[in-house]
Amino acid sequence: MNKLALTALLLFNLVGLYAQREMNVKEAYEEANKLLQTLTFEEKASMVRGYNSFFLKGIERKGIPPIYLSDATQGVNIRTNLPDPNMVKQLEKSTAFPAPILLASTFSPELSYQYAKAVGEECRAGGIEILLGPGLNIYRQSQCSRNFEYFGEDPYLVARMVEEYVKGMQSTGTAACLKHFLGNNTEFYRKRSNSIISERAINEIYLPGFKAGVDAGAMCVMTSYNQLNGDWVGQNPYAIKELLRKQLGFSWLVMSDWNSVWDLEKVVKSGQNVEMPGSYDFGTSIVELFNQGKITEKDLDNMLLPTLATCIAMNFYKRPKYEPSLLSTFPIHEKIARRVAEEGIVLLENRDNILPLDPAVNRKILLTGKFVSEIPRGYGAAEVIGYNNVRLVDALQKEFGRTVYYIEHPTVAELQEADIVILSMGTRDREAVERPFTLPDEEEGFMRYITSNHKNVIAVINSGSAINMSAWNDKVAALIYGWYGGQSGFEALTDIITGKVNPSGKLPISIEKDFKDSPAWGYLPKGASLYNECKNEFMIKVYDIHYNEDILVGYRWYDTQKIEPLYPFGHGLSYTTFSLTKPELTVKKITGSQPIKCTVVLTNIGKRKGSEVVQLYVREDNPTLLRPVKELKQFDKIALSPGEKRIVEFELTKQDFAFWDEQSHGWKVNPGRYTIMLGTSSKAIEHSLSFVIEK
Repeated sequence: MNKLALTALLLFNLVGLYAQREMNVKEAYEEANKLLQTLTFEEKASMVRGYNSFFLKGIERKGIPPIYLSDATQGVNIRTNLPDPNMVKQLEKSTAFPAPILLASTFSPELSYQYAKAVGEECRAGGIEILLGPGLNIYRQSQCSRNFEYFGEDPYLVARMVEEYVKGMQSTGTAACLKHFLGNNTEFYRKRSNSIISERAINEIYLPGFKAGVDAGAMCVMTSYNQLNGDWVGQNPYAIKELLRKQLGFSWLVMSDWNSVWDLEKVVKSGQNVEMPGSYDFGTSIVELFNQGKITEKDLDNMLLPTLATCIAMNFYKRPKYEPSLLSTFPIHEKIARRVAEEGIVLLENRDNILPLDPAVNRKILLTGKFVSEIPRGYGAAEVIGYNNVRLVDALQKEFGRTVYYIEHPTVAELQEADIVILSMGTRDREAVERPFTLPDEEEGFMRYITSNHKNVIAVINSGSAINMSAWNDKVAALIYGWYGGQSGFEALTDIITGKVNPSGKLPISIEKDFKDSPAWGYLPKGASLYNECKNEFMIKVYDIHYNEDILVGYRWYDTQKIEPLYPFGHGLSYTTFSLTKPELTVKKITGSQPIKCTVVLTNIGKRKGSEVVQLYVREDNPTLLRPVKELKQFDKIALSPGEKRIVEFELTKQDFAFWDEQSHGWKVNPGRYTIMLGTSSKAIEHSLSFVIEK
């Protein structure tokens, strides 16, 4: 066994010693109840509100240490703004992983597990008990500036990526916190918006990711800023008690988003456990509410008990706070981050096969654009600075030498002297504001200028959401969506440009030709600014945001409305070619709980090794109510050498064909004819197979 493998094995075993404690709900609550009986009313009251901005309050004389919470899904945000910085020994550095939207583009749940495990190890090294992620709000519209923190538009893809993220994170003993529950699909006046969503859309689109996370064992959930159908989610008994706890079966810690609730009495009685960060002035206190007879000590006990049970089940109160030996895992984390970027960067266009570029061929490559010397990243709570950051200019010059040269503002003459132009542009997205659908005017003009004056432009877009590319899309020779690639993202991009890595990323979103094609167009009130979150949100008008598209989110909308997107969900090119042949179903009719198996043969008929994502969609042929033209229900990412083939097998049950029935308030499957579609994107459907579900 080589030294690296031995080190990895030892580290794996070490993490296993500190992994999630095996304690069921009943045992954890029994121990929590015993501990609860030792606390005074005042101590209990202090523990249902946050402390020092990012801590659960401790009562150390009772053996309850403070618990540290830290952002975010794409790595550890090293906090430099804690009121009392001495409460935790911060990490000196943390790995900047690719944004979750890029992770979703890998279509690889296995990579999601490895990614989250690596982040969890850094949490353990830094004394972080709870990571405030994964974020799994559905990508509903392109202007949500927090889309980079999420996993795309499709609830099935989100669910499969999130469940492995939770397992990977919690394998290290770090608790995952699913956020933001529920309907937080815009950042515009996020503390002043009321998401009006039907029961059916809640269950078919917005809950599956949370259900998958809960079923995977997530120990924490964070409620959202917005109202859901007229009530603030963080103090909403329907959202917390009915949807989250009763319907999804969640038993553990629920916390509010920071300063997102407004009525302390409602908070106590809603099923909420911790109001974060605990510094908001409600004009009253827990003790005052009790003295006024508005709450009982039983109400307070019910609020605190899940927090204690969660911390006991995770062994937070007894284990060492830090695991410094895990600092040695950082080189492994860098490799994982780079692999994620390699598999998640999406090649959208490759006209005349301009890519890959062979470094051995002597040619002038002009490099320009915003993200040549700057590492693109998302900002706000999710920001991770990273270390060993590699700029695009450095990564390209390492491969091509000085044949790659940077000019910030090239003239037409300088453009025409170059053989190839690589243009790296994008956006700097962050929470609490909305983003323009296009690049800023100056950069949009620069993009048009470059593409109008050179025929061999390779455009690289780094952004957390789709941008409007219709004005220049057909003028580029190649188009790459790089998202936010983390500290080694540009190295991965360079490997794709040179062909060292065959691109295999697939879009987890639909990119519209025009934002007006989206059903979310026009949700902003007239005259509203994209960049304004009022400090006294609750004191001003709340804006209703009607989810009029209902269940038709993303490609469901475009397919059903027969609107052609610029690039469809699931799209992504490769340097090799694949074929799908011999589709078969095991049965033509199913009854009861009988599963149905579908097989197809995937063959690499090209000249390069590469990976393809086989995607399986379903539809009901004659529905009794509105249903999407297609819904993703299975996918598999397969790596093949040239000439290699593999049988890809999928198994489905009747539940995969169900819809949410608002009359019975449950899932329902109609008898009748259904179609299974196989392809490599939501538009590239190569085979359709019919069968019947009998009563």
